Amino acid sequence: MQKELWKGNEAIAEAAVRAGCDAYFGYPITPQNEIPEYMSRRMQEENRVFVQAESELAAINMVYGAAAAGMRAMTSSSSPGISLKQEGISYLIGAELPAVIVNMMRGGPGLGTIQPSQSDYFQATRSPGHGDGHMIVLAPSGIQEAVDLMQDSFDLADRWRTPVMMLADGMIGQMMEPIAWKQRPAAPAVDKPWATTGQGERGHTNFVTSLRLDSVDNEAFNEALQQKYADIGRQKTRYEEVDCEDAELILVAFGTTARIALSAARKLRQEGIRAGLFRPITLWPFPTLALQQVAGRPNVRAVLTVEMSAGQMVEDVRLALCGAKPVHFFGRTGGMIPEPAQVAQEIRRILKEEQA
Repeated sequence: MQKELWKGNEAIAEAAVRAGCDAYFGYPITPQNEIPEYMSRRMQEENRVFVQAESELAAINMVYGAAAAGMRAMTSSSSPGISLKQEGISYLIGAELPAVIVNMMRGGPGLGTIQPSQSDYFQATRSPGHGDGHMIVLAPSGIQEAVDLMQDSFDLADRWRTPVMMLADGMIGQMMEPIAWKQRPAAPAVDKPWATTGQGERGHTNFVTSLRLDSVDNEAFNEALQQKYADIGRQKTRYEEVDCEDAELILVAFGTTARIALSAARKLRQEGIRAGLFRPITLWPFPTLALQQVAGRPNVRAVLTVEMSAGQMVEDVRLALCGAKPVHFFGRTGGMIPEPAQVAQEIRRILKEEQA
């Protein structure tokens, strides 16, 4: 299969076009600026909708309107821009509207730095806005996977009537890698009888809202929402495990940090230290059961979570294992990237400590 060299942001934008994105609404912020720049040209070529909104708030509410009309709608931003979009994301969740959101994380808090980070994990996975809502969160580890997951993002959003976030870091957006454009069968068209397309064959006009003033009705809706989340958790968790069968230490990492962790694990294997990698691809819902099975093997002595943050995913790892195995953490913050040698040294220290 022929490969082409693409920059991450531009590849993600092209993948969205090929996935059938009908409308894109965005606002510039580094390190994802190439996405709206690319979409401004490609969407016009495809006779689709592109709007550079006057703000992040405007962009996410335009997504709401397009999604309510049944369109495949998308936006992208980076950390502080996503913070501004959180109210609109909560409205999308409350109205059960499908949408795709890309977050190219930068180091924070505040404006921080344009260097890559993974410190928006809590924001994406705990509650992306007010209320008891969630959205599906996908974490690619490279440009090829980001391209492949873009099609899945739109399909999942339509299937479950929920926002889907692609959570990546600025490194994925800015680096270049060879990718193959895979021929995928077109997803079957999803019927959207709820869409606000005006009075049609069904003889009624739809009304989309997240406002439910009656407490009884609102509780019933929220309970149904939680049931949907449970169904998603049972059916849609994704993960990858590498060299975990005989591993004495399991590394848990996502995104580009997982590639760094894997480099460290392979270096240690050359020294006779058996390290393996468990990589969550769905950060929400988190692949709890799979991690329990991998880390529960008798040969596993400890788990090390590696992140570009002060420690966020490590909480989900600890909750999953419930003390069954020691869970350690190694992280770099503020845009600093962990090095394989640093991760390898931390593994040596942990195993020595576990032997004592």
